[in-house]
Amino acid sequence: MMTRLSDQYTNEIVPALQERFKYGNPMQVPKLEKIVINAGVGEAVTESKALDAVLAELTAISGQKPAVRRAKRAISNFKLREGMPIGAMVTLRRVHMFEFLDRFVNFALPQSRDFRGVPAKGFDGRGNYNLGLREQIIFPEIDYDRVDKIRGMNITFVTSATSDEEAKELLRLLGVPFSN
Repeated sequence: MMTRLSDQYTNEIVPALQERFKYGNPMQVPKLEKIVINAGVGEAVTESKALDAVLAELTAISGQKPAVRRAKRAISNFKLREGMPIGAMVTLRRVHMFEFLDRFVNFALPQSRDFRGVPAKGFDGRGNYNLGLREQIIFPEIDYDRVDKIRGMNITFVTSATSDEEAKELLRLLGVPFSN
């Protein structure tokens, strides 16, 4: 099943990137491999209901069940023991990834306060892009009345690009609005 965005990638974005970066083969063109949504829940150490709320919100946003992330080591100053749940993450691939990206770019990002584009400084040097969100209520799937606390999350776009320039052009053509 092809989504609107994956169809646009195949028919428009691949030829545009191939022409811009002079790729000899369409298989050399970078592609979006996965999107990882990660939410840390520091207060889950003392309040177990906080993690349940984050799991429900990530499920609504992504359409998949999130994986619970556990502490790797104990930190006594934070009353944290090894193995305690402290976050949740979801990895989206293929159809779910393109559907999420389409909803994120067209509906969620314009809902954020004073939105003028996402910062272009979130690249890691290997073609991956990290974006931090301060509030989960920008997503239309979240019911504002049921939110107990405003929480942030990190969204990572993993591409097969070898440089930040290629990854930025790929994400720009996919619709991600970068600020200048």
